[in-house]
Amino acid sequence: MSYRITGLPAEPFVSLYGLSDAALAARGVTRVIADQKPGFPDRIELCDAEPGRSLLLLNYTHQPAGNAYHASHAIFVREGAETSYDRVDEIPLVMRERTMSLRAFNAEDLMIEAELGAGQDLESVIQRLLADADVAYIQAHYAKPGCYAARITRAEGS
Repeated sequence: MSYRITGLPAEPFVSLYGLSDAALAARGVTRVIADQKPGFPDRIELCDAEPGRSLLLLNYTHQPAGNAYHASHAIFVREGAETSYDRVDEIPLVMRERTMSLRAFNAEDLMIEAELGAGQDLESVIQRLLADADVAYIQAHYAKPGCYAARITRAEGS
C-alpha cells in the first residue's frame, strides 16, 4: 500500500516571516537560530534547518478535532520555507533519523492505535497502521519532545 507524507502548508506562517522579535513576541512566537544539525526540524519542508538559519518557534494546533484528542504543541517553522513536503512512499530524512510516535486516527478523529518507529522500521509501521481500514490518517510526532511532525495518509489509488 502506498502512503503519502505531507508537511504543513506555508501560507499560515508567511505573514510572520521577517517580523521583528517584538512583533513576533506579541503573537507568542519566538525566533531562534539553528546552532546544530540535526536539531531544528522544519514542519513545512520536513528537513532539519542548517546551522545559522532562522526558525520560528510557535504553538500550532495539529489536531483541531472537537473531541478529547484536540491538541496543540510547539513546532519549528524555518523562516522563509515556502514549499510543503508532499511525497508518496518517501520518508524524509528528518523523520528517519529520529524515533517517531505514529498515532492512527479514525474518521471521527479518535486515536485508535499508536506505535513507535525508527529508521528503516518506520515504513513497515506506517504500512501496518494504514492496513487497518478504520485508520483515516496518521499523525507523526517526534517521540522525544512529542512535537507534531507530519501527516500520513494513504496515497490515491491505494
